[in-house]
Amino acid sequence: MLVGIVGKPNVGKSTFFSAATLKSVPIADYPFTTVKPNIGVAYVRTKCVHEEMGVSDNPKNSVCKDGVRLIPVKLVDVAGLVEGASANRGLGNQFLDELRQADALVQVVDVSGSTDIEGRKVEVGSHDPSADITMVENELDLWMLGIIKRDWEKSARLAEQTGSSIVSHLAQRLSGLGIDEGSIEDVLLHLHLKPDKPVEWKESDLEALVKTLREKTKPSLIAANKADLQGAGERLDSLKGGGRRIVIPCAAEAELLLRRAAEANVISYTPGASSFVVLKKDLTAQQARALELVKERVLDVYGSTGVQQAIDQSYFGLLKAIVVYPVEDETKLSNKDGEVLPDAYVMSGGSTALDLAKKIHSDLAAGFLYAVDARTGMRLGEDYFLKDRDILKIVSSGRRG
Repeated sequence: MLVGIVGKPNVGKSTFFSAATLKSVPIADYPFTTVKPNIGVAYVRTKCVHEEMGVSDNPKNSVCKDGVRLIPVKLVDVAGLVEGASANRGLGNQFLDELRQADALVQVVDVSGSTDIEGRKVEVGSHDPSADITMVENELDLWMLGIIKRDWEKSARLAEQTGSSIVSHLAQRLSGLGIDEGSIEDVLLHLHLKPDKPVEWKESDLEALVKTLREKTKPSLIAANKADLQGAGERLDSLKGGGRRIVIPCAAEAELLLRRAAEANVISYTPGASSFVVLKKDLTAQQARALELVKERVLDVYGSTGVQQAIDQSYFGLLKAIVVYPVEDETKLSNKDGEVLPDAYVMSGGSTALDLAKKIHSDLAAGFLYAVDARTGMRLGEDYFLKDRDILKIVSSGRRG
């Protein structure tokens, strides 16, 4: 799974990305700082199973801190989107093509209203941030609509003449976006569009089709960035679209400051926490004031900087991801070296035991025999649907390379 960080220029996308991944990317207060996509590793948080199972864990592919497992996931930060991008304005199609493989989107919005629709600096509060959300959603819809409408009339007529369904044609057109026939069939049913009568579809039907497909296959949430600036909190409700959108107050600069301070052992801080502990006794006046402002204007007001919450929500909320712990010895919950609960994998909802075997190693999947539930000792088949917090041993005739 891959989550894309999107938004208009100069809203703090790159700061959000850096705060989430601690990867150095160009950050500046002018449009189009990001030209090439940045791909980095962030983390999702989940309560580790080691306390429930009464063991001490030895994480290898992740981190366990104070009972919270931090598991690596991928983020991609792409160039800012401007109105007309679907017609190749700005970085246009480059931006949109880079989002093809994203499974969910975090749209970073300047909730302070200090940048106009193009990303240029304006007086704080003078721009309506909800207009930015609408613009980005519209550009994504127009982009998808443009893909579908290539030779649409010819394809629709051919489908009706041959008695074939238009679904396969649409799936082929949209395959690069990870949209399959099942998703298309669900949307057509929801919109009451007849797949065997595509010639009858109106322009408004195609527009409704791409909008609903986008919402279903590229679910998104709003990271309301710069929430610590004057008047920003008052605008949060206006972004929710009557409850249609998930909106998370966010202060990416504050998170980046905390993450870097923690990396330098100035403070002890876990991403997403509501507080931090100062470790360095001889802070400069500037350092002390910066940390004080983060506490007063962000943590005390919102309970967190919002960056980690947005990542967690995008994976566990939007994508319905689960966490599974594979082991080689189900009685000791360990690998062959005796390390307890060494790995934790983030899996898509609906994944099976065979999918887990594939995730670990292709040889395990090729020779899959069965899985063992470490809690119950029960044998499970390859079509067993994984549950969150499962601890499983994969038994296979193949050997892990």
